[in-house]
Amino acid sequence: MFDGPDLDAAERRVDDWQAGFEQRAAQARELAGRLAQLTTSARSDNGLITVTVGANGALTGLELDEGVRRQPAAETARQILATLAAAQQELTEQVTVVTDETVGADSETGRAVIASFRRRQP
Repeated sequence: MFDGPDLDAAERRVDDWQAGFEQRAAQARELAGRLAQLTTSARSDNGLITVTVGANGALTGLELDEGVRRQPAAETARQILATLAAAQQELTEQVTVVTDETVGADSETGRAVIASFRRRQP
């Protein structure tokens, strides 16, 4: 069935397939590691509020300047939510950049990673 040139060609195809698989696995590991380390912060327009989000987009830090005491609580709450949304948007942009640099944002894997991340964001 396989002998001579046919066997050599089949072996090359298997070797190429394995090398491609190993390369994609290495890229996926690199992507996962880099995504896990992402974090970003955003500051409110008036500079009184800073929020930090972790790799999953969850709030990991909140800093309130003493100046927030001079504004209504409802305004502070609105600013916190707006600043959180800005930080999460920046994180989404970072995810897209990291994905593009590792597996390609337009690859099937890249599109799936970015879409999954966007679905988890508010």
